[in-house]
Amino acid sequence: KSYLVQYRSGGRTRRRSIGQHGVLTAEEARNEARKLLGDVAKGGNPAEDRQRQLRAPTVASLCDRFLSEYAEHHCKPSTRKGYEIVVRTCVKPNLGTRKIVDVTRAEIVEFHHDLRDRPYMANRAVSILSKMFNLAEDWGLRTDGTNPARRIRKFREEEKKRYLSDEEQMQLGETLVEALEDGSESIYAVSAILLLIYTGCRLSEILTLRWDYVTAHHLELPDSKTGRRRIPLPREAYDILSELPREEANPFVIVGEVPGERLINLQKPWNRIRRRAGISDVRMHDLRHTYASVAVMNGIDPFMLKEILGHKNLSTTLRYAHLSDDAVQKA
Repeated sequence: KSYLVQYRSGGRTRRRSIGQHGVLTAEEARNEARKLLGDVAKGGNPAEDRQRQLRAPTVASLCDRFLSEYAEHHCKPSTRKGYEIVVRTCVKPNLGTRKIVDVTRAEIVEFHHDLRDRPYMANRAVSILSKMFNLAEDWGLRTDGTNPARRIRKFREEEKKRYLSDEEQMQLGETLVEALEDGSESIYAVSAILLLIYTGCRLSEILTLRWDYVTAHHLELPDSKTGRRRIPLPREAYDILSELPREEANPFVIVGEVPGERLINLQKPWNRIRRRAGISDVRMHDLRHTYASVAVMNGIDPFMLKEILGHKNLSTTLRYAHLSDDAVQKA
């Protein structure tokens, strides 16, 4: 046996279940019925609200819609791939079955805390959740202004400050020349690393570089992580490009093993090069850090460097522009 409350809304008779007899007493059911009828008097519709609650989509479905409708059309492939990894490994396993409308801020705080052993992943996951819940509000899946992932205190992230000293730069240069002379590395792999050093470009920008983008003084990239870019081309970099053999019917500057395609993986050659140069802890992205540091130490204005590196925010540029220990000591 169950207790029901019956009412009229929108010209129709509606019924809403209150609960089972035995679990609720008759008096408790009457009190609950009075509350529901009070909501009806204010224009509410308890039965419809209940159905809407039962039909509400889950966080997993929000993740899928976020990736297909937002990330697919508004994000770069690398960004979209990062979103997919976080959603697959963190968000769905922990929150996927929860209804979008039921997720509370306390749950997001607990979710973030449970990932404390991976602070970078935890912070990225909360940022992505915040974006998804903002979109859920825009799509009418959640009440405006109720994003539960806002104002979550992020874990402290240790900034990776690694760049090459003058001696390490010389050693790397000598190693690249030796690798090219003894044939242990291809001219395309060596040239790609040298272009990273001389231009401060991102790895993807060099690996996807086409001959159509190269001019006498610039690299004209129609698209990059931050949109269209015009990168100044130093004479040393231009000389490297001039000496690179061009393959017919291959539009790419850094040629791969597959005919007509570009080099896909520079990590293996770089691992061999850095071990040989005695700088095993240096990542390829640290070459970009080094470019920024050298530029700042030689008087390049951070605002100008921001344009050269293709950053949207000056704060990002300043994180790259680390001063060397020698420069600090001189100061």
